[in-house]
Amino acid sequence: MAAQPELFGTPEDDGPVAGVDEAGRGPLAGPVYAAAVILDPARPIEGLDDSKKLSPERREFLAGRIRERALAWAVASASVEEIERLNILQATMLAMRRACMDLSRAPALILVDGNRLPKGLPGRARAIVGGDALEPAISAASILAKTARDACCLELHARYPQYAFDRHKGYGTALHLARLAEFGPCPEHRRGFAPVRKLLGGPS
Repeated sequence: MAAQPELFGTPEDDGPVAGVDEAGRGPLAGPVYAAAVILDPARPIEGLDDSKKLSPERREFLAGRIRERALAWAVASASVEEIERLNILQATMLAMRRACMDLSRAPALILVDGNRLPKGLPGRARAIVGGDALEPAISAASILAKTARDACCLELHARYPQYAFDRHKGYGTALHLARLAEFGPCPEHRRGFAPVRKLLGGPS
């Protein structure tokens, strides 16, 4: 049973509200990304939604709108080395905290997608399960995190074209697993993840 989300504030608090979400917890390679966004009520953005429900083209269009119209936004990441050292959950929390700390203005309330909150956030915070489909600021954060992660995967493809990162974005698809078996892991593969660990001779 998942832990109950910790509550430090309410959506009715006065002051800027930041939405926070991540992208890249599940893939077998590359950093995990997070974004934090404070939307401007005077400049609404139509069509915000959970990034997974949007086409790549729509995500890119909305990401541009968010960067243009938001009161503040920030994107941060945690490296493969940090994922290996901390574990993927704690690395995700680290990326989220970094994104919040990088905002150009301090939020009065931080709304985080999921059922856990990073430690050390710069303000009161509330976790919302399914928040990327419920809260526009979290939706915006999910779009920025996803587009940043996808851009990173295109860079990985340029460096390691044999793995086809441009197609599977690091997820454990049949294509990715086949390329892993053929070429072995590259430096950007997460060695603590079971399919990669198995190829290296560790327990599956």
